Amino acid sequence: MPSRIEDYALIGDCETAALVGRDGSVDWVCWPRFDSDACFAALLGTPEHGRWRLAPFAKARGVTRQYQGDTLILETRFETDQGSVRLIDFMPPRGGNSNLVRMVVGESGTVNMSMELAVRFGYGARVPWISRQEDGTLRIIAGADQVVLRTAVPVSVKDNGIVGDFAVQPGETVAFTLTYAPSHRPPPDPVEARDAFAATKRFWTDWAGKARVSRGERHGAVMRSLITLKALTYAPTGGIVAAPTTSLPETLGGIRNWDYRFCWLRDATLSLLALMNAGYYEEASAWREWLLRAVAGVPPQAQIMYSITGENRLTEWEIGWLPGYEGARPVRIGNGAHGQIQIDVYGEVMDALYQAQRGGLAGSEDAWNLLQGFLGHLATIWREPDRGIWESRRPPRHFTFSKVMAWVAFDRGARIAGEFGLKGPVERWSAVAREIHDDVCSNGFDEELGSFVQSYGSKWLDGSLLLIPTTGFLPLDDRRILGTVRAIEDRLLRDGFVMRHDPAETETGLAHGEGAFIACSFWLVDALIMTGRADEAQRLFERLLKLRNDVGLLSEEYDVAARRLVGNFPQAFSHIALVNSAYNLVRSSKPAEQRAGEAAVKT
Repeated sequence: MPSRIEDYALIGDCETAALVGRDGSVDWVCWPRFDSDACFAALLGTPEHGRWRLAPFAKARGVTRQYQGDTLILETRFETDQGSVRLIDFMPPRGGNSNLVRMVVGESGTVNMSMELAVRFGYGARVPWISRQEDGTLRIIAGADQVVLRTAVPVSVKDNGIVGDFAVQPGETVAFTLTYAPSHRPPPDPVEARDAFAATKRFWTDWAGKARVSRGERHGAVMRSLITLKALTYAPTGGIVAAPTTSLPETLGGIRNWDYRFCWLRDATLSLLALMNAGYYEEASAWREWLLRAVAGVPPQAQIMYSITGENRLTEWEIGWLPGYEGARPVRIGNGAHGQIQIDVYGEVMDALYQAQRGGLAGSEDAWNLLQGFLGHLATIWREPDRGIWESRRPPRHFTFSKVMAWVAFDRGARIAGEFGLKGPVERWSAVAREIHDDVCSNGFDEELGSFVQSYGSKWLDGSLLLIPTTGFLPLDDRRILGTVRAIEDRLLRDGFVMRHDPAETETGLAHGEGAFIACSFWLVDALIMTGRADEAQRLFERLLKLRNDVGLLSEEYDVAARRLVGNFPQAFSHIALVNSAYNLVRSSKPAEQRAGEAAVKT
């Protein structure tokens, strides 16, 4: 059995990432990039599907973990009857090849350690060929991939893996490096573990030192979330993956298991605000440029998500040989939702580019021409049903939030033109915006419920409705905004956390028992702040912080009954929401009000 999701920690080199369990086992790595095939897939199967375990030979009586300061260097301390050791895991920022470095440091006593390495390329399917080189390096090859293991510890090949036992004394450091390279190239050059450690620590310390985060803004929680967001950024392009994993289930044992190793346009505005408000304009600019490249072309061909480099073909298929996390099947690679029509993403793109220019990122004529094309296309399709923010795989409907974001698109287009002196059919855009606004207020609001609803004609509620106050669609003291927040509190809260859907609702085809969506609960924090309920917002925010694991990480959802994190991990959207809510609580210039604009001022 793999570890609990909350028992994993993240390390990475800003091109790929690894998950390390409290037991010292690396159970997930995709090489050479986030969306490559995994060569350690025990997370979704068994040790036979690939892992790298490094731990005391005897069972530890105590295990504690932490990141070293504001870095992505993980330190796990094992206390045994023999003594104690620290296991230091990290992936140095790339200068060429990708490396995973593990260092065992003796603290007290003489601790016997065990190392087991099973590399299985192709998501656990391919048993590699292992050969020992003249210098003692072990070269591990299958197809197009190779990794090399270097260590001073005597190791042997056993059962298509590599094993080794050794002892560590106080003050002694034993290092292991695993390096990836394409198999048609010679074995990569060795890496000196101490030098790599120093370079990694310097990289993250320097990066974290640029943050505009005060101690009064829950510094530790915000910085860990920002570091996680940076770790999920693909450095060559600036794209940010939703999570580094696939098929961690939204419900334990369930079938809603999706591949999140891609970049969603929907995350654009919230990502930009989180980065810019923390002072990371370089990352915000890179994300904006990725966005523009990805959606470039004919507007009707725009997708809701792309790969980290902007590829549009994300074909979904299922892996039959992996049993899934705790039996949750199927295991999916790729994401079929990339071909869906989701009208809200047009508003997200327009709002992101508007917020970017307001934040000081320079616009361009090419970007403006592209956005005008987007609005021209949206004018022809906004009346159509779509699949909504939650990517329903049932027949399309007129989702209220999708229509609100269509309004956002035309509103922001008019604002960009007006505020930055750009030419465009502003009167036409404003007219379409008014038409959409009237349509939503007539069809998306239910007088009996006193609330906006999930889709036109429906009686169901939806967590995405909590975002309406942040868009500027209505003044914050409007009865329809206040009623929607109250209705969601009445209908969607489970143990104080927000569900995406009414638990009784089946129209979206959800398997019953879905976890509470963590970002939605942070959206409730924001809605409470914006509607004058700051004390309640603070209390909910503190409860949400307690959902983080011991090293400050969040998944996509929280299983209220099992009291466990579920869904892909760590989840960028959850951490983005945490950062923005923290700022909303304490800053005079709040991300929610930045986005809402005039509506936020009217309350």
